[in-house]
Amino acid sequence: MSETGDTGWQDQPHRIVERDGVRYTLLGTAHVSRASVEAVQAAISSDAFDTVAVELDAGRLQALTDPDALARLDIVKVIRENRTPMFAANLALAAYQRRLAEQLEVEPGAELKTAVLQAREQGLAMHLIDREVGLTFRRALQELGWWSRAKLSTGLLATLLVDEDVEDDEIEKLKQGDMLESAFGEFAQGSPALYQALIAERDRYMAAKLRALAQIEPKPREVLAVVGAGHLAGMETHLAADTDAPAEVERELETVKPKSKVPWMELVIGAFLLGGFVWGFWKGGVDVGADLLLQWVLATGVLGAIGCAIAGGHPLSILAAFVSSPLTPLHPALASGTVSAFVEANLRKPTYADFLALRDDVQHWKGWWKNRVARLVLNFFLTSMGTAIGVWTGGLRMLGKLV
Repeated sequence: MSETGDTGWQDQPHRIVERDGVRYTLLGTAHVSRASVEAVQAAISSDAFDTVAVELDAGRLQALTDPDALARLDIVKVIRENRTPMFAANLALAAYQRRLAEQLEVEPGAELKTAVLQAREQGLAMHLIDREVGLTFRRALQELGWWSRAKLSTGLLATLLVDEDVEDDEIEKLKQGDMLESAFGEFAQGSPALYQALIAERDRYMAAKLRALAQIEPKPREVLAVVGAGHLAGMETHLAADTDAPAEVERELETVKPKSKVPWMELVIGAFLLGGFVWGFWKGGVDVGADLLLQWVLATGVLGAIGCAIAGGHPLSILAAFVSSPLTPLHPALASGTVSAFVEANLRKPTYADFLALRDDVQHWKGWWKNRVARLVLNFFLTSMGTAIGVWTGGLRMLGKLV
């Protein structure tokens, strides 16, 4: 292992690890630096490498090289499969990158895109070594409690709506770190589980993907790995010292634990509500029991509907939010936001033009209500948030009545 400081691209931060007959050169880049783009171009043009590996997954590469990819997305399928939070996370990342591009006049991730395109142009073997963004967030979410998930969802929504310049200290961190860490670093700082999934796990995952290259034919001899500078130390350590089979590491870090078969939270809420209604009817008669039931329906239904209305939902979507909000807190796999967004997507299906305009529209808060795709994300978040507030409001009112 070594870190040298020669001329040309070698002046950039880099580490070299030799293992299993392969020499790995980890080139640390800044995702908002023209110097990093030039360093990547120089390294690949040097004819010193037969293989190029890049800190990207297929989805992020498509976003970099095919701006119209979103236009082919089946948004109704995304909602039906309950992948709206992951879609929102990708939108938040795209919005953050776009703000950087406009502020710095540099395309974030340009050096990664350059590495892929130049490797293809020169006929070099090219491999994507990063873990899929949605999977990374699912791994993080499975370790978070409901309160941390709520804070993350609120933070993502704020990231989607904000239209301010990226602060200088964030840009400096980005020059030394990682795009995902910079975009969501505010949440990672207060959440070890999120930091673990965003940074530490990906260091180990990408190192395993590199080690796996030694097992393919024809076997590479000189591998250039283009990664964010913040990954150099962790990847160097894992690449040099890890002994677990690469396939086992990948399998472990791609696994999302199945949700508990026993939905404890829903059972607790259901038991509390059922017990409260039974107690109200038994002790106070029909009037008290009916009043408790009405307060629950109004608290959850009205606040869920208000959230949907604030998101600019269709009247039928608002009605769907009102009807589903009292019921979905008892369902372990369904959110009121999913119901209202699904109805909205069918009533006001996003057009090809909405997808093409998405990147521009989300740069200003008004665009979130103008663009049908963005409005679906707002619908999901605000309806779910309204229902969550209603659950606490209705629950506390019921508790007050019973006590």
